[in-house]
Amino acid sequence: MSRLAARFDALRAAQRSGLVIFVTAGDPHPELTVELLHALVAAGADVLELGVPFSDPMADGPVIQRASERALAHGVDLRRVLDLVRAFRQTDTTTPVVLMGYLNPIEQMGVERFARTAAEVGVDGVLTVDLPFDEEPEHAAALRSAGLDSIFLLAPTSGPGRAQAVAAQASGFLYYVSVRGVTGAGQVDMADVRSQVEALKAYTDLPVGVGFGVRTPQAAAQIAAFADAVVVGSAVIEKLEAAAAAGINGPAALKGAVELVRTLRAGIDTAVGEGR
Repeated sequence: MSRLAARFDALRAAQRSGLVIFVTAGDPHPELTVELLHALVAAGADVLELGVPFSDPMADGPVIQRASERALAHGVDLRRVLDLVRAFRQTDTTTPVVLMGYLNPIEQMGVERFARTAAEVGVDGVLTVDLPFDEEPEHAAALRSAGLDSIFLLAPTSGPGRAQAVAAQASGFLYYVSVRGVTGAGQVDMADVRSQVEALKAYTDLPVGVGFGVRTPQAAAQIAAFADAVVVGSAVIEKLEAAAAAGINGPAALKGAVELVRTLRAGIDTAVGEGR
């Protein structure tokens, strides 16, 4: 059983919604990334989504774009991201790690080599933002052969037919985009998101995570009442960015982000009594 499947099985058994936390590898500094990942887990993250820095991130809002720019300035590329995962796995062999990024760095490395190396260092799943599920069978086959889960985004504009087709090919979990736009933008229409997630659950057994516009413990709690996981990224990265702007360096720069994750976890856990 994969780490993602085991984690979501455990969450389901405990009637809890999961917390997926996104951070960009190498931000605020490569030397802090592994420490940050461990601190996020200790604060309540169930799954780690590690962004691969990229110069033209089409799905990311300005907060995550700036995080990529900072990481790229530190020389963090796909190979270094994989090295960071390897270092994280030296002391954490259970927390699922998903890489989120874009196709260009994977193609530069070579799809089969990337999949093989990612699996070897301890990656569990891959979300390639600019690769539609039906356009690159070689990519999907390489991930499947390496034992990696293929995770796909589903937008509010995805029709029922496409959503069912994506669900049939995906593994690990489905990532439902809660707003029309880029990461961190817009207000979440909870009633609409809930109806869309419930529709998805009618034809897939995969866990459904919701993200892109979740910023507060209150919003996380609302989503946790009907989704299998809540995904938060921009709000966490804003805390790291604020620390850097205040001249805070070293481990102290992680404190605000870690505390936010604690409050998100606490908010999500209030949804346990709502029928999850």
